Amino acid sequence: MKTVRLITAVFLFTLMGQAQESLENGFTYLENGKFQQAETFFKAYLDTDPENKTAQICYGRAVGLNGSPQKAKALFGGLIKTYPQDFEIAVNYNESLLWAGDYKAAKPLYEKLVADYPNRFAAVLGYANTLSNLKEYKAALSWINKAIALAPENGSAKISRKYIQLGYANEFVNAQDYAQGKALLQDIFSDFPEDKDVLLNLANLYLITKQVDSAKATYKRYATTPKDSITALNGIALAEHIRENEKVALQVAETAKAKVARFTDFELTERTYDRYVQALIWNRKFVKARKQIDSLAQVYPDRNWILALRATLGLYTGDAKTSEQNYNAILAKDSTSFDGNLGKANALFASDRILPAYRAAFQTLAIYEDQKDALGFVEKLNLMYTPSVEEHAAYTFDNGNNVAFYTNTTTDVPISTKFRTRVSYFYRTTENTVTGNTANSHVVLAGLDYKLFPKTLLKTVVGFNNSRFMADTYTQPVLDAKLMLQPLKLQNLTLGYQREVQNFNADLIEREIVQNHYGLNYNLGTNFNLGWYTRLIHTEQSDANTRDLLFTSLYYTLFQKPALKLGVNYQYITFREQLPTVYFSPEQYQAVELFADIRGNLSEKTRYRASAATGLQKVEEDPNTTLFRAEAGLQHQFSKYLSADLYGKYSNIASATAAGFEFTEIGFKLKWLFTKKPVFYAKVGE
Repeated sequence: MKTVRLITAVFLFTLMGQAQESLENGFTYLENGKFQQAETFFKAYLDTDPENKTAQICYGRAVGLNGSPQKAKALFGGLIKTYPQDFEIAVNYNESLLWAGDYKAAKPLYEKLVADYPNRFAAVLGYANTLSNLKEYKAALSWINKAIALAPENGSAKISRKYIQLGYANEFVNAQDYAQGKALLQDIFSDFPEDKDVLLNLANLYLITKQVDSAKATYKRYATTPKDSITALNGIALAEHIRENEKVALQVAETAKAKVARFTDFELTERTYDRYVQALIWNRKFVKARKQIDSLAQVYPDRNWILALRATLGLYTGDAKTSEQNYNAILAKDSTSFDGNLGKANALFASDRILPAYRAAFQTLAIYEDQKDALGFVEKLNLMYTPSVEEHAAYTFDNGNNVAFYTNTTTDVPISTKFRTRVSYFYRTTENTVTGNTANSHVVLAGLDYKLFPKTLLKTVVGFNNSRFMADTYTQPVLDAKLMLQPLKLQNLTLGYQREVQNFNADLIEREIVQNHYGLNYNLGTNFNLGWYTRLIHTEQSDANTRDLLFTSLYYTLFQKPALKLGVNYQYITFREQLPTVYFSPEQYQAVELFADIRGNLSEKTRYRASAATGLQKVEEDPNTTLFRAEAGLQHQFSKYLSADLYGKYSNIASATAAGFEFTEIGFKLKWLFTKKPVFYAKVGE
């Protein structure tokens, strides 16, 4: 409507030259945007002079611009029957269609008008605005340039060109052609230097492309008034968040909040408090964020941004159900809300409801075509469920003179969001370089994962282990079954049974020891960075021995990015029978260790991880000895479909085979997604 109203000045200039002095007050009302007064004025005038064409045109314009486009359309429709060849009436009738939002109907009428009157500025300008409203920006830009060529000094046409260029630039940005979008935005500065709309759009482009310094510099250019400085601070806070500098983001948001208190600008205050609470959430200050949201809800009841904040807080604190409820409340008021639609997709994903999450994302794309975040969300889901093959190869050696090489090839094919199939082949060859004993194992497995309910997964693997020690060969069935669930928020529980054959070294392979493990894993997370992990395993072996293992870890996440975790571990192992000449089987083994684990990004495509633990271990009544273990790895994403991982690890923890044991492993993983999309993707998109 803003660009359409600009045409008013064009007609006033034309009509005032033809009109009586008695109409000048009405012209002034129209020119100053006082459409209610203009409508009243021209209606009264027509009561005294009903056939005055100029007054009829002005009355029609006042009616249309005062919020009654259908009435204006009817008025001009009647006039065009009376004056079928009148250009002014024709162009006003066409414009009434624009007021009514009937751009498709206006387009052919304007096409005819510019064909009949190619040099009439009002016709060319109206046609350009029509094309712009239809988002045919390339053609609109061409026609608005023709309009400006007809009237180079006309300010309304230049303003129309600005909005056409803004729309056209946004189209390129959505298509991720950022260079072209930036060029179009910067072109506007030739007409409107340092235009505020352009600066905000440029800053947004820089945020999308993660050019944080450029975004901050643009916001500083925008901050030429006290109010604009608050808008700029809100943008800079978001830029710091994108840079993952959350503490600075909160400091900037707090500054903006302090400044906005000086003004009574309702909308600016809302935007500022919205960013402030977001910054609290980014910094995991959840209690303070919740109190602030509750306080704001008293002042700004039933506002979508309050609902969105509650939803965001829910996602960060593991309360996906509350998030979905709040996004549904947003959509109940505005079904086209971007935050509501894509936010709901994220909440459904967090609830492990994958198909509904897909559909919510597709709904977002139906409203916001090619929107980058929605496309990225769909791609994230696709990559999780795209068939893959992974090759894992490693070389190990220890101070017991054992060396080994193994390779494991796994093919993973999700056939739906509930079913996932897996086939793997594992080969390991090992040798003791002192005794000369050699052995190898071949393990073939087939697995099926079935999601019983959201966040409740049953994983089953069956297969066989064929092992050869020197000239002897045997085959044993193997089985692994796990029930993985989340009984409560921020809790994970795994119950499992596994039947495996010991194949760590040649001597163990010779003994054909089959182990039956009954296990429980439990992890408790919190919203204050503290976590607790516990593992319990009872093992029954084919040699009639049994083992019980307890491992528990209390840890604290010191930083989120990079993720730095510190903690203390305790491990207890006991065997019913002690067979020290066969394998490590103490009556009692205990270990306490301090550990640190760090994970982060070296670049957009390269991730690193490193962990180390040190402490004391005690075997039965022997003196305490120190333990140390460490692992480091580097993963590189060559493309969306191909990644590689190189790692190494060392341990001298006695629970592996014997006290004083040292073990080293160097490995490599290569993962390839061998289709572009999940096999079920077409059905999801229906």
